[in-house]
Amino acid sequence: MLSAIFLCASCSEDEDIIKKEDSMKPNTEIPTENGGGTNNSPAGNIFTTNSTVDDVISNPAFGDFGYLLFPVDRNISRSMTLADISSSSVYIWYSHIQPEKTVEIINRLYNDAIAGKKIFYRIYSDAEIAADPSKADTGLFLFRGNAGKPFAITNAGGGFMYVGAMHDSFPHSLEISKAGYSAFALIYRPDDPYSDLARAIEFIHDNASDLGVKSEDYSLWGGSAGARMSAVLGNQAYLQQLTGRTDIPQASAIIMQYTGYTQASQYDAPTYVCVGSNDGIASWRTMQNRLQRLSAMGIPTEFHVYEGLGHGFGIGTGTVADGWVNDALKFWQKNMKTSGSAGIPPVYAD
Repeated sequence: MLSAIFLCASCSEDEDIIKKEDSMKPNTEIPTENGGGTNNSPAGNIFTTNSTVDDVISNPAFGDFGYLLFPVDRNISRSMTLADISSSSVYIWYSHIQPEKTVEIINRLYNDAIAGKKIFYRIYSDAEIAADPSKADTGLFLFRGNAGKPFAITNAGGGFMYVGAMHDSFPHSLEISKAGYSAFALIYRPDDPYSDLARAIEFIHDNASDLGVKSEDYSLWGGSAGARMSAVLGNQAYLQQLTGRTDIPQASAIIMQYTGYTQASQYDAPTYVCVGSNDGIASWRTMQNRLQRLSAMGIPTEFHVYEGLGHGFGIGTGTVADGWVNDALKFWQKNMKTSGSAGIPPVYAD
């Protein structure tokens, strides 16, 4: 039997990370900048960089959940274009945001929806939402892969202040789906993130057949705050504690980006890490140190530090980190059916 472990959302040494993020919080009022943008969308897609937030939210394809595509904890004008919103002024702490990727994501989900594929799932029942209306602002956006394969859950960061999904989990889910695996991007409540991720894991496990995924060998992905969520629920003891269940298997791999999470135990899952050498929020040395401790326990790890990159580079398009998602996919695949330790390679700049 696994021993119980006390859980705190921002405790131990990594509390300093959240304090640092708190000190950087700007005014949440987002100005409208209707400067437009270049239409770089492929022919046949209806949304462009000139489409507005309201165009997306109001489209019937996105039902009553379209607003969750954008940060609900940021005061965003619905008249902003997709070019306007693809900015660090909206997605604070993030860099290298690509308007074209925003457009690609929304068109992908739109096209799946009009083709009759369900793209969004509530993780709480109507009764639970009625009892706690905050649970209405949660759910899973599904980027479909091939049926019967393991799934991934991606968790965006945002300093536990907001959910930066458009840059920090939707692009990851899109790339994972292109590799043939279904990926669920979680929209969670910043003040109760671990409960929402635990419920999401339960939901997918209990509905795996209907969702067309394999319930074993799944992976948890996350950046910044989302990375520590993935690490916590990737720990077998925490997983059982937070779900209250012993029948749900542990994740086969945890994919983490730029976080100061420091806890490590024998119950942690195989872990892949990538971070920039110039990250002023999450030190690469902190992340490397944790992986070295995991490796010493016989847990497979892989570590990448990218020279010159700062915090929040997402999938790294156009940077030295471009392509890291493929490395992470290989790490996940390697650990789907093996418990051997791969150790920690030396630090290098890709």
